[in-house]
Amino acid sequence: MIPICYSANRRIFHGIVLSVLSVLKYTKENVFIYLLTMDLTCIDERFKPITAEQTRVLNNIVQEYNPDNRVILLDCTKEFISEFGNSKNLKTGYTPYTIARLLLDKMYIPEKLIYIDVDTMCCSDIKQLYDIDVTGHELAMVLDKVGHIWVRPHYCNAGVLLLNMPEIKKTGLFVKARKLVNKRKLFMPDQSAINFNAKSKLILPYKFNEQRKIKPDTVIKHFCKGFKWYGPFFRLYNYKQWDREQVHDKLGIHDFDDIYEIYDNLDKLYEFTKTD
Repeated sequence: MIPICYSANRRIFHGIVLSVLSVLKYTKENVFIYLLTMDLTCIDERFKPITAEQTRVLNNIVQEYNPDNRVILLDCTKEFISEFGNSKNLKTGYTPYTIARLLLDKMYIPEKLIYIDVDTMCCSDIKQLYDIDVTGHELAMVLDKVGHIWVRPHYCNAGVLLLNMPEIKKTGLFVKARKLVNKRKLFMPDQSAINFNAKSKLILPYKFNEQRKIKPDTVIKHFCKGFKWYGPFFRLYNYKQWDREQVHDKLGIHDFDDIYEIYDNLDKLYEFTKTD
C-alpha cells in the first residue's frame, strides 16, 4: 500500500482528482489517498473543507482502478485553530492549507507517507519515490529551483515530501516548524519552516519534483511558480494542471491529454468544480 496525502479545501477538489488520476495511471500498487482539510471560513469564506461527498466520489473513482484503494478524509480544523490561530502566516501569498502539512505528526497516518501538493501530476510510477529508504532521515525532498540559489544551497521544495513520521516525531521537526510559523513572518511559511529546522533531510534528484520542463525520467511534475523570459524582462508565471489552455499553449505540455479526457468523462457524472 502506498499512502499519499494532499492538503486542500473543496474549491480545489478538481485539481486533486487530476493529480490522483495521474497516480492511478502508472502505479499497480494499491493506494490510500489521505485528504487533509479544514473549515477556515472564519478566516476567509472561500476556505470550506473537502466534503464527505467529494471523498465518497474520489473513493469510487480510485476503486474502479483497484478495489483495495481507499480515500480517507482527515479534518484537522480543531488542531489547526489550536496551533495556528494566532500565527503570523495566516494571510500570505499561499493559503493556510499549505501550513496544514505541519500537523501530520498529530494525525493518524502511516509511519511512511508521501505528501504531494495538489498542483502535481505523475509522469511514471510513484512507487519509485515511496521505495526510497529514508531510514535515519526525517524526510526526503528535492532542491527548490530558485531557493537553493537565493536562500541557501540546500533549500528544498516542500511540494513533494517522503516523510518518515517516527523520525519526525523523535526530532520534533514539525513541532519546531510550527513554532517558527507562529513566531516569524515567512514568505513561504511551511517550506521555510521545514528547511530551517530539518536536521536530517535526504535530498532527491529533480525527477521526483520537476519544477520546470518534463524530462524522460520525470516521476512527478510540479506546476509551481516560475520565471520565464518575455522580451526584456523575466516574468512570473503560475499555470496549474487544470489551466489546460495555458498548459498547452504557454508551457507546451501535452503529456496529460489522456488524463484530461478521462477527467472530462468523469466530470460529466460528478461535476468536480461544483463546490456547494
